[in-house]
Amino acid sequence: MDIKVLALVAALTVVTYAPLAQAKPISLVERCYCRSTVNNLPRGYIRELRFINTPNCPFQVIAKLKSNKEVCVNPEVRWLKQYMRNAINKMRKNKQAN
Repeated sequence: MDIKVLALVAALTVVTYAPLAQAKPISLVERCYCRSTVNNLPRGYIRELRFINTPNCPFQVIAKLKSNKEVCVNPEVRWLKQYMRNAINKMRKNKQAN
């Protein structure tokens, strides 16, 4: 047999029996949740905050409102920065106490 034909048969065999990837397409995995953010959201409307930090997206903050609607909050808003600083300081104090 010719070497080229043998190499072609071997390549086709490998491709045929190779397991298919079970992962989602990159376009679905790599999407950022927040595409636009809100800057002026009163804190009284917020029921809970969720923080998402994914590799290819900027830091994202999702606020669930009392009306069960979810909106993305700009992480650079002053009250949110202060909230995160206070939470980090509280965690440090609790860690030092234990």
